[in-house]
Amino acid sequence: MSVVEYECVGDIGLLTLNNAPVNALSHSLRSGIVDALRMASLDQSKAIIIVGNGAMFCAGADIKEFSQTPQAPSLVDVTECIENMQKPVIAAIHGNALGGGLELALACHYRCALASAKLGLPEVKLGILPGAGGTQRAPRIIGLEHAFTLITSGNPCKAEKALSIGLIDHLVEHDQDLVAAAQKYAQQVLNEGLPIRRSSQSPIDKQNIDSDWFDKKRAELSKRARGQIAPQHIVDCLEKALNAEFVEGMQFEREAFLNCVTSEQAKAMRHLFFAQRLAAKVKGVSPDTSKRPIKSVAIIGAGTMGGGIAMNFANVGIPVTLLELSAESLTKGLQLIEKNYAISVSKGRLSESQKAQRLALISGSTSYQELNQVDLVIEAVFEDVEIKKQVFRKLDEVCKVGAILATNTSYQDVDAIAQVTKRPQDVIGLHFFSPANVMKLLEVVRGAQTADDVITTSMALATTIAKIPVLSGVCYGFIGNRLLSVYLRQSQLCLLHGATPEQVDSAMTNWGAAMGPLAMNDLAGIDIGFKARQGLSDDKKGSPEVYAIADAMYHAGRLGQKTAVGYYRYDPETRARINDPDALAIIEAQSAKFGIPRNAQTEQEILNRMIIALVNEGANVLHDGIAQRSSDIDLVYIFGYGFPAYRGGPMHYADSIGTKKVFEMVCDFASKFGNTYWTPSPLLKELAEKNLSFSDWDAQQSNSK
Repeated sequence: MSVVEYECVGDIGLLTLNNAPVNALSHSLRSGIVDALRMASLDQSKAIIIVGNGAMFCAGADIKEFSQTPQAPSLVDVTECIENMQKPVIAAIHGNALGGGLELALACHYRCALASAKLGLPEVKLGILPGAGGTQRAPRIIGLEHAFTLITSGNPCKAEKALSIGLIDHLVEHDQDLVAAAQKYAQQVLNEGLPIRRSSQSPIDKQNIDSDWFDKKRAELSKRARGQIAPQHIVDCLEKALNAEFVEGMQFEREAFLNCVTSEQAKAMRHLFFAQRLAAKVKGVSPDTSKRPIKSVAIIGAGTMGGGIAMNFANVGIPVTLLELSAESLTKGLQLIEKNYAISVSKGRLSESQKAQRLALISGSTSYQELNQVDLVIEAVFEDVEIKKQVFRKLDEVCKVGAILATNTSYQDVDAIAQVTKRPQDVIGLHFFSPANVMKLLEVVRGAQTADDVITTSMALATTIAKIPVLSGVCYGFIGNRLLSVYLRQSQLCLLHGATPEQVDSAMTNWGAAMGPLAMNDLAGIDIGFKARQGLSDDKKGSPEVYAIADAMYHAGRLGQKTAVGYYRYDPETRARINDPDALAIIEAQSAKFGIPRNAQTEQEILNRMIIALVNEGANVLHDGIAQRSSDIDLVYIFGYGFPAYRGGPMHYADSIGTKKVFEMVCDFASKFGNTYWTPSPLLKELAEKNLSFSDWDAQQSNSK
């Protein structure tokens, strides 16, 4: 079967994209489109429809070709060929029309779409921009404001929205056959004598575009997409579209695209793209392993975390039962869920009917007996292993055979919890990140006896509820919090050695982190960390100097934002952060107590200590078999901890500067600060000596299985 099929049916030529599974715009598909259009230009057809076979219209460029020598025809050549046709060309869209797929449709003279279709230009999420006219045609079709939102957000819009902004011209209802409806629409275009609309020749509506419009957009993006180069290039391209002829704008867009696609940021974000696909593959488990049906879920604990977890399932139509010990706590939990949905309605993210549908799927109970038929139970109670064991003993008594029993613990021993049941094979960790209804990451923690079908079911279910699953083995803190502990440790040691809270946080936020570690502590509450440490053994706490400052803050009543003082002072009205001499005095007193001299530290020194500590511990996590691959660690830190996506994650960053250099930095820190927290990982040492990267190690491990 050809990747492009063409036939003429009466007056209508039908060009079908047939490059399974997503009609990616490979060289063969591009060539096929051009050849088919040449045929169409010579036959008796009066209009041409371009439609995609399979699940979607076209998912865009073949990313694998980004690193290859370009082959003609390029996508630009294809879009020019479409636009220059002397017969009306209509895109008939179903499923997704994304990236180059949408650029293909924008070059068509008319566009129709099924109501279920989604259209978008997500290139910015790969650190690039549309490179085949997206930044030049979109503003000519839908205006600058809509084009700015579409391209800089990278988020697709539904067909109904696309119709309202002029991105498509005709909506095909869900129950209609797309090809038949498109043929009818094409005939309408012919019967009404509608013109061949070439977007390259359309003027851009300048109404409501002030002289400082572009400057405002650049400033907005400098905050929303701090440090990223692609969004700023997109604004430059939109400005060129407004002020230059189409041909000049296309050349400008191409140069901007090439600047982005060869950048380190684009390489990092492509790394994450492929990492997400790899993460779903579980080593040692056959991809043919059957999955257990999950048609009903129960959540133990109706607090903020439990309620957030429940929303994930209700959002995709899976009924949820929330269990609390008291009716009062249950009522509060259900009210909080309703409040969260109401906020989504107020922001236009949900309709009132959608809110009602989702709330109807969430019920409450104070009796474990009502959980006897659910397919999955997720425990989300307080982080006390004995309390969790009590819950699992009860679940073991009441839940049906084959039900999956999951704990939402962020650091407790999943195996110890499983052992209190008679079915450890059914127990798994599902570590949601807070807020659970927002954060994308889900750590799936595989116990020593967890059954293969429980793992495959959990990984697949994560995708169903729009999470990114990463498999972890059992250790204290799993992947994410194990690495977080060394990151936070270095923030404390940097303070002891002479840095101020602002210097530590600025080093990270200037580098692209969503929030600095000390501001994060203030937000979470310094008392939370203090109380968590009370239940830890000394070996898990670390040396006393590591938590001395945090403990001193706690005993001084400086608990962070909740008390308006912590590592910073906070304005009681705006919560604006203010440097506080009293906090610095506490820090300096602890430095003196431990006899640690305070020396000036550069931003780069602070940054290196924080990031290299992450990398070294990440290497230990790999060496210990806790994570399957280094790219999984990158996903955890990007989607769970606010690590800047355009850096690709700590392990990718290490590859970008070289494992040999990272190893040398760890050794240098060991010579300055001692081996206690700077012992090089055996895996890092091995890779440095062999001049291999972490991605090389991933490949070796994959090939050895």
